[in-house]
Amino acid sequence: MPWSNRQADVMADVDRAHHHARVALVTGANHGIGAATATALAAAGARVVAAHWPIRVPDGRGLPDEYARARSGGAEAVVEAIRRAGGQAHPVTADLADPDSASLLFDEAERIFGPVQILINNASSWLADTFTPAAADGLGRALEPVSADTFDRQFAVDAKASALLIAEFSRRHGARRADWGRIIGLTSGGALGFPDEVSYGAAKAAMESYTMSAAAELAGFGVTANVVHPPVTDTGWVTDDVRAWVEADRGHFSVAQPADVADVIAFLASDRARLITGNVIRMR
Repeated sequence: MPWSNRQADVMADVDRAHHHARVALVTGANHGIGAATATALAAAGARVVAAHWPIRVPDGRGLPDEYARARSGGAEAVVEAIRRAGGQAHPVTADLADPDSASLLFDEAERIFGPVQILINNASSWLADTFTPAAADGLGRALEPVSADTFDRQFAVDAKASALLIAEFSRRHGARRADWGRIIGLTSGGALGFPDEVSYGAAKAAMESYTMSAAAELAGFGVTANVVHPPVTDTGWVTDDVRAWVEADRGHFSVAQPADVADVIAFLASDRARLITGNVIRMR
């Protein structure tokens, strides 16, 4: 139903009231970079909606047990830690592969805290697939052949859900005539593809394109949109073999911690980054 002018005026007043406690929606907030970002934004004063969807990592994938446990858990522990530190956060379980999840997440955020002003597209339906006949990559992680299934599973979250979340953010931002907003995505891979993770890399490339379009189209509405490309980040999957590979590879310089990446995201979500938009910021 179209918004009336009165509704828009009310929501604009809400924006002003929340100026010093902006509302952030962070997807994939149950572990790793998402959890660290939720924590960093809450520490900066934001009210954080921590969206998560437990994913079971199949046995035999060559991934550490710690990583598998983290992906299969909820965001309740993260939210509780934020609250103990004096911040405000609320966990929401949402399957981003469901197209209806975008509107449901924004509805829940508005019900608990108010309109979303900061959107962090962090969640990923990560899988490793390949065009080669290989059963495992050089680090011993299981590979799947590229198929309609691997495409759908990867693109449903990393590309389609990110696009729908940006669209929902934009629609509601415009409806309440807001003049401040932040959209930040997380990417990996690059323009030349992502061997052994080809659908993941392609879906992230699509998300980058959506975010760059948002940067151009929403600039006049006070919204900045950027993408962060972290270095190899130890979210629980980094083994000694991975560290050795990073040290030997001239294209990599370090293994980051989730908090390192969250610091960059928190900066981009701040007023200090008001002139930074339309960038893929590559951390090294």
